[in-house]
Amino acid sequence: MSLSVSPSVTPLVSPPVSPSVPAPSATAGPGAGSAPSAAELLDFARRTAADTALVASLPLDDQGRTWVRLDGPGGSEAWLIGWPPGTGTGWHDHGGSHGAFATAAGALREDSLAARLPTEGWRMLELAEGVDRSRELGAGGGRAFGPHHVHEVRNESRTEHAVSVHAYYPPLPLIRRYSRTGAVLRVEQVERPEDWQ
Repeated sequence: MSLSVSPSVTPLVSPPVSPSVPAPSATAGPGAGSAPSAAELLDFARRTAADTALVASLPLDDQGRTWVRLDGPGGSEAWLIGWPPGTGTGWHDHGGSHGAFATAAGALREDSLAARLPTEGWRMLELAEGVDRSRELGAGGGRAFGPHHVHEVRNESRTEHAVSVHAYYPPLPLIRRYSRTGAVLRVEQVERPEDWQ
């Protein structure tokens, strides 16, 4: 099996399109042939993260994240991503897609907001107290999320790479990137598929 791998020095949520690699049983499981639910995407991400041969085949780069596109279930967009120590995504959403991710190696920290943000028509919001959530997902750990999910993901290790599997449905129509200062969240950039292809 050959991989198309691209290093990235800058944080990236959705890597550029590259040739797909079949993931284990990408079309198996509940809902095969129909739009996959967030729970089905999580099941796919966990099963794929458990494929030690696939995970080991991803070359890792100390200078930036590496990735390969996978064949996700039911027309979903899926990625195997390698995270060098200290790398992360920054705050972002998934443009209305639901999704899931699972850690295959190492550990990832996810900070998220337990609040449903409006999808359009704002540039700055002040967040209420108590909306912050944080979790560490070690190997085998994962989480599913809905279409209004805002988070940042990072590898906090100073010495070890992490590897994870991500899946989104529908395929990402856009990504909004945010900056955050205290309770203030600002929209900084909107990326569309042509920006990362």
